Amino acid sequence: MKFIPNLLSSGRLVLTLFMFLALAAVGGGVPFLRHDAESHPALLGFAFWAFVIAAVTDFFDGWLARKLDAVTVWGAILDPIGDKVLVCGAILGLLALGPQPMVVLPSGLILFREFTVSALREVGAGKGIKLPVTILAKWKTTCQLVALGAELLLAVSQASDPLAPWVSALAVFAHGTLWVATLITVVTGIQYWDQTRRALKA
Repeated sequence: MKFIPNLLSSGRLVLTLFMFLALAAVGGGVPFLRHDAESHPALLGFAFWAFVIAAVTDFFDGWLARKLDAVTVWGAILDPIGDKVLVCGAILGLLALGPQPMVVLPSGLILFREFTVSALREVGAGKGIKLPVTILAKWKTTCQLVALGAELLLAVSQASDPLAPWVSALAVFAHGTLWVATLITVVTGIQYWDQTRRALKA
């Protein structure tokens, strides 16, 4: 039973890969996968549900690891990698769908922050500096997943029934949540930058 948390983390990486391929295929970025416009709603629907399942495993792998007393070094490596790959994969997949003015800027800021903090952690680790995950950073991840899930659902809705009356409301919610997630993401990035700066000075 103790292998289940790591299995979930590994599964999240696999699901993220297929999610990205589905989104890239809709955007025309997978030349070896032939499809027509009629298959786009199905591909987008698959990407959405793959994202949802992967996001759910983000909660259960850590919870099960603690519940089963199965916290391992491998799991500690896989979990944060899986989180960042899922978020970045969803963002890149959404951007592959085409120009989206309300998505591009917040997506770029999120990617910039994620790569910057990863670099800070790597540099800090080499100098014995640890950057513990803050409560706000945990909320950041949750908000990112909700926002990206809403953006994916919006893409599915626009492809399958763009004239549905609730699509406009969903767009407002998805874009608004994405900007909230971006704000929290930037704030936590500044906090980690300041922590690293002060630790290096000390």
